[in-house]
Amino acid sequence: MFVDKVRIPYFSQFAMLAKITSKNQLTLPKIVTEAVGATEYFDVEARAGQIILTPVRIQRGDAVRAKLDALGLGEADIADAVRWARSTAPEPVLASEPAAAYGTTRGRTTAKSKAKPRK
Repeated sequence: MFVDKVRIPYFSQFAMLAKITSKNQLTLPKIVTEAVGATEYFDVEARAGQIILTPVRIQRGDAVRAKLDALGLGEADIADAVRWARSTAPEPVLASEPAAAYGTTRGRTTAKSKAKPRK
C-alpha cells in the first residue's frame, strides 16, 4: 500500500494518518483536536486537493444574531419589542378556586370531619 503523505505544517514532527470510513466519517488524531481546543463544529473547505477544517465555536448569542439577521430585524426593531414587553400591561385575571365540596354533605358533617382529636 502506497501512502501519499500530506504535510501538516503545525505538526510536521509527527506522521499522522486519519482514515475515512465508508460513511464518510473521519476520526481526527487526539493531538490535533487538543491543539485546536474544545470544539464541536468545524468549517469544512476543499482547496487545491486538501480538506481544510477550521474550528467554529457557535454560541447562543451568535445563533440569535444570525436568526434576527435572517428575519431582517435590526436594533430599532429589538428596542421596540423590548419597550413593548416592558410597558404596563393589565394584570392577568386568575380563576378563583372552586368551593371545597368535601367535609359536609347537605349541611351534615361526614365521618372524616368527626375524627377524634389526637392525644
